[in-house]
Amino acid sequence: MSDKTGSSAPGTAASGAAGPNQTVALAAMLFAVSMTFIDQTIVAIAAPSIVDELDLSTSGVQWVVNAYLLSLAAFFALGGRLADILGHRRMMVIGTLIFVISSVLCGCVPDDSFAQSWLIVFRATQGLGAALMFPAALAVVVAVFPVEKRGRALALFFGLSGALTALGPLLGGWLTDWTWRAIFWVNVPVAIIALVLTAYARIPNQKRPERLDVPGAVLVAAGMGLSVLGLQQASAWGWGSVATWACIIGGIAVLVVFCAYELRVEEPLIKLQVFRDKAFSVDSAVLFFAMLAFVPVFFFASVYAQVSLSASPNQAALFLLYFFIGFGIASQWGGRILDKRGARPAMKLGTALGAVGFWLWAGELTNLSMHDQWLYAALAGAGIGFLLAPASTDAVNRSINASYGEVTGITQTVRNFAAAVGMAVFGTILTHVTTDKVMETLQAKGVPDGPARDAARNVAEAVTGNPDAKTPTGDGPIATAMRDSMNAIRMDFAEANQYVFYGMAIALAIAFVCSLLHPGTRVTEETDTASRVQADR
Repeated sequence: MSDKTGSSAPGTAASGAAGPNQTVALAAMLFAVSMTFIDQTIVAIAAPSIVDELDLSTSGVQWVVNAYLLSLAAFFALGGRLADILGHRRMMVIGTLIFVISSVLCGCVPDDSFAQSWLIVFRATQGLGAALMFPAALAVVVAVFPVEKRGRALALFFGLSGALTALGPLLGGWLTDWTWRAIFWVNVPVAIIALVLTAYARIPNQKRPERLDVPGAVLVAAGMGLSVLGLQQASAWGWGSVATWACIIGGIAVLVVFCAYELRVEEPLIKLQVFRDKAFSVDSAVLFFAMLAFVPVFFFASVYAQVSLSASPNQAALFLLYFFIGFGIASQWGGRILDKRGARPAMKLGTALGAVGFWLWAGELTNLSMHDQWLYAALAGAGIGFLLAPASTDAVNRSINASYGEVTGITQTVRNFAAAVGMAVFGTILTHVTTDKVMETLQAKGVPDGPARDAARNVAEAVTGNPDAKTPTGDGPIATAMRDSMNAIRMDFAEANQYVFYGMAIALAIAFVCSLLHPGTRVTEETDTASRVQADR
């Protein structure tokens, strides 16, 4: 496939035999990144079984989940830069190998005193592997598809990879029935398929030999790591804790130092000048506010289904399918809009539809009926589907000197940081509102203020499973009041979730305002080629 001038377009060739196989390359990258998306949710489902077998502490299992996300956020920018310097295909392969080897080691954790440390360490190296793999995989997709086909290709990439997140709870529940270790081992055949397809696709190892900005890499990893750590631990340490704010403020301070340093160094880890492009800045802002809702909704909708709707983990996963049906369909339309009209119309439509969808969904949560909510869940998913690929693709297309890996690292860092903020803020809202409402319910049953608050706090901090299986036992007045109030507590939790989903709607509304600031310009094949010629010079 060649461009209008007759020369080979990036990632293509005049003859089909010489260039990369675009379809196979896309499939290979999808298999690779699917492991990272599924891993975001699958471990949470298996957490109770891991605790039972390995006798982990509550904080220990929380770190098993958070170590992966923390490492992912800290090293994404480094992964994007290494992909540019060493080659996209090479870093995708290296990242995949690190990820799958770490997965195997997580599944082989010994049942002894080293179990907790073992799991945390190799969950962190899993996150490192994902941070190296994902920017490189996305850069491969960008490189092998010419700009006029890139929108639809990336819509398929983001649509399918995002929908795979819903498989985490389903796959986790099924595999855990056999052994929880299988949730890590399942990555082995997926990684093998990805590596075989990568070899078959004949993907060129495009690279830009430059020096690696090591001080910049250390600064951004420390800054992202500290700030995300503070956000992750806010629910455990409390928002009034000195440690929470020391991490958050310290992390932000390090990131400020990082930005100042990057503006002075000759070959920076991240070329911050890309933010001078108004369209890129708007794309990043839209992604930030949209991701405040997109990633957290997996957790909050799943827990709501299990607590308020008394659903099993597998039923909760099916509940999420309503969201992903809308997401998957709309993501394809969003890609077509991008190719024909640019990113601005798709982002405006997606953010508006998402805001309306989340707002209406929030209003239906107290009906306690899964089937009455499907339309609003699908609308919310469709809104995210319309905007995700266009915003991400438009940002990557505007990369400085065709530095796709680097700009992908920026956009994915923005997305992961926003997800951490969303989980922390919405999690705090859910905990506090649930505590207040459950306390009022127990007080109405005659439980004194102190015991009522303690019991309500325990309920708020333990809403991770089917309450029918966790009804308090005993003949004491609090246990009796709790048993008599289970239906009311389910409603309390649903009402608390309304605050969270209204918050998600507000985040999408802010993203809509941001999308209005997009200049509406488009990246064409000619401008893309011009940037490459400039890079070659």
